[in-house]
Amino acid sequence: MSTTTRAAVVESGGAPFTLADVELDEPRAHEVLVRIVAAGLCHTDLGVASGGLPFPLPGVLGHEGAGIVEAVGPDVTGVEPGDHVVLSFTSCGSCRNCRDGHPAYCAAWLPLNLLGGRRADGSATISRDGAPLGGHFFGQSSFAERALVDERSLVKVDRDIPLESLAPLGCGVQTGVGAVWNVLEPRTGDTVVVLGAGAVGLSAVMAAALTPATTVIAVDKVVERLELARELGATHTVNANEADIVDAVQLITSGAGADGVVETTGNVIVLRKGVDALAARGTAVIVGAPPFGSEVALDVNGMLGGKRLVGLTLGDQETQTAIPALVKLVREGRLPLDRLISTYAFEDIGQAVQDMAAGKTIKPVLTFA
Repeated sequence: MSTTTRAAVVESGGAPFTLADVELDEPRAHEVLVRIVAAGLCHTDLGVASGGLPFPLPGVLGHEGAGIVEAVGPDVTGVEPGDHVVLSFTSCGSCRNCRDGHPAYCAAWLPLNLLGGRRADGSATISRDGAPLGGHFFGQSSFAERALVDERSLVKVDRDIPLESLAPLGCGVQTGVGAVWNVLEPRTGDTVVVLGAGAVGLSAVMAAALTPATTVIAVDKVVERLELARELGATHTVNANEADIVDAVQLITSGAGADGVVETTGNVIVLRKGVDALAARGTAVIVGAPPFGSEVALDVNGMLGGKRLVGLTLGDQETQTAIPALVKLVREGRLPLDRLISTYAFEDIGQAVQDMAAGKTIKPVLTFA
């Protein structure tokens, strides 16, 4: 039996989010019906809504959901009605990378999460007036009062932490944290540079502050975000409006350069500067995604000193392990996500989009009555 719920629908590329009643299919074998309590708004949602990615529209987006399980499909074993859950990306569970503990590099990641808009078998999870809508976004499409979610997108969490404070863990936070912990793995005395002090970048700053790195440099153009970065663990900040990134890093490190760089802006010019700022044997992690087809020119001889450039999706996290650990850090105050979050009622999603695009808020979280 289908479920009727209210969702934020994007009718076409560049159109606003509009609230409408939609129908959710009944949960299949490994699917769960979740009442959404909170959902983070991410730049990926805005990129798809703008028409920048070939996701089928009209459709329902949202991929940082958090909520309470209402019903489960017949083969679901990990959760039951009443459980609190954080929603993240989905994966096939059977390809080589999934079996190896790297589901963010699932062989079917793009169609299952970002581009397909349907289940793996091509069936729709969401419809309106009998016509299928683009859905199954990151296995969840959580910009709705209820969502039909892949079991592999779900992570059960403790009930004693407000879900509004956990929703960003599903994408942005685990991405920034994973760039530092899973790729850079800073050693004692290392220098980590984070390019961009948005939600992903500030998550990387907080993660770096929990490592043996002794110098953490945050780079942005917004003074308020740089001030927040210092409060969250950055030892130095660089205003890119006032200084060249490479020169600034050289000055701070007495000419040594950075051991690790996290590039979150999606700007290929900034990425090139990040690579140029690396020390010998340093690593730059590409997190920010520019438009499809974007290329960056590199100084090849400059790379021969052992520099590495690594692309990253969703922090290369295994969510069943990573998200509970991050929840523990949030509970203990060691990952103060509340400093990044501004809450908006679900019906104010348009205002949240405007504020995010204008840089007035770092991580908007929609809340549902």
